Parts: sequence; structure tokens; C-alpha cells
Amino acid sequence: MAVLEVKNITKNFGRVEVLKGIDFSLEKGEALSIIGSSGSGKTTLLRCLNFLETPENGEIYVDGECVFDAKTDKKLNAKELRNRQLNFGLVFQNFNLFPQYTVLDNVCLAPKLLAKNRPDFRANKKAIFAEIEENAREIIERVGMTSRIDMYPCQLSGGQQQRVAIARALALNPKILCFDEPTSALDPELTGEVLKVIRSLKDGDCTMVIVTHEMNFAKEVSDKIIFMDEGVIAEQGPPEIFDNPKTERLKAFLTAFGQ
Repeated sequence: MAVLEVKNITKNFGRVEVLKGIDFSLEKGEALSIIGSSGSGKTTLLRCLNFLETPENGEIYVDGECVFDAKTDKKLNAKELRNRQLNFGLVFQNFNLFPQYTVLDNVCLAPKLLAKNRPDFRANKKAIFAEIEENAREIIERVGMTSRIDMYPCQLSGGQQQRVAIARALALNPKILCFDEPTSALDPELTGEVLKVIRSLKDGDCTMVIVTHEMNFAKEVSDKIIFMDEGVIAEQGPPEIFDNPKTERLKAFLTAFGQ
């Protein structure tokens, strides 16, 4: 059974049809890279998966369970929305860390807020928070940021901030981890350290959807590639499509990237 199934997702902004019927599936542990020109719908698709945008049509399934059906779910209440968002973790382009919190506090914040809904929270607050912090420390070590665990975002490089953002997304143990051009805000010399962390997550059996302009990285780390063009999936397949594109549009796109 696929961990993620997306069926006929469409999204409009006013009269502009941004997504025009998107279908794909992803197995547990697979990495999917979504490539395409700016304005092709890549980020909008990612935002729909994370319930930051509401599609006009379509369905989304996680582990065989329908987490979104446009026929019935266009107006979810806050609790329903939060519960469905927990299936996904999203790493933004520009980090979006809280500047007033340390690395550890940034990673712990969401799990601690969520823990307050547990029926045993009042009786076991200290133990629950201790467990959350222990888990956060393990994740921070996983992304190579233990030595900076007590620093604030302003004291970190862009690459270090993005690694903290990845740790924060992992802290809620999402079934699918999404990246929205995770290196686009970084200098080229800092890009490698972030890609190294994402590569290690792939080796650790993490299921990922990655919107990226890093063609060589997408080719190396992905099990599947989707090429989007004007709101549709123009071509999809294994990484071999980089070497043998079937559509003229993908050929032109790859040529522009020196592929």
C-alpha cells in the first residue's frame, strides 16, 4: 500500500488554474523530487499536501486513509486541520525559525504545544517535557547541530538554520517530510551541508517530497521524478528520465540547467 496517494488535485487562484489534475503515489521510504520552471505549480502542490492551501477538487490518502476529499473537507475546523497536518512535515525555503528561541527550543516548541492536549498532561508534564527534549536532542544530533544547541538563529549560518528547520519538522515524526526548495536561500557553499542531511534522511528510510532546482541532487537521491509544466505533470518516472526525457518540454528544461 502506498504511504501517499494524490488523486486529481486541482487548485485555482481566482480565474487562474494553477493545478490541473495532479495524480501520483509514493511508497514508504521513497524520495520524490518535483522539478519544473517557476510558476509551474510545484510549491502550490506542496502547500496543498500540507493543508496550507485548499484544493478545489481531488483526494489525498495517507496509509490508505483519506485525509482530504474536496467534496466534504473544504472547511475543516482547527482541530481537524491540525490532526491532518501532522501527517506531513514541511521545511520552508526561508527557515522560518523563531528568533527568540534557541535551537533546542525551536525543535521542542511544536511537540510541547501538542502535548498539552494529552489527557495525562497535567499529571505528567515534567516527564512528558523531558521525553520531548530528549527526542529533540537526538534529532538535533542527527542533523549535526549538537554543538550549537543553545544558540539562537541569528548566531547561525543559513545552512545551519536550515538544518534546524529540518530537525523541527522531524520532531513531530511526520509520515511524509516535504521540502520547498530547501537550498534556494543559501549561498552555494552552504548548499552541500543541507543536501548531505537530506541524503542521510533518505538513507534512514524517510519518505520525502522535495521541490528542488538542484538537478544533480534530485537525480542522485530520488526514487521518482515529477516534471511539472503549467500546472500538470508533463512527465514522471525514475531518475533515468534525466538521461532519456520523452517530452520536448523536459528536454528544453534540462538543457537550460546544463543537464
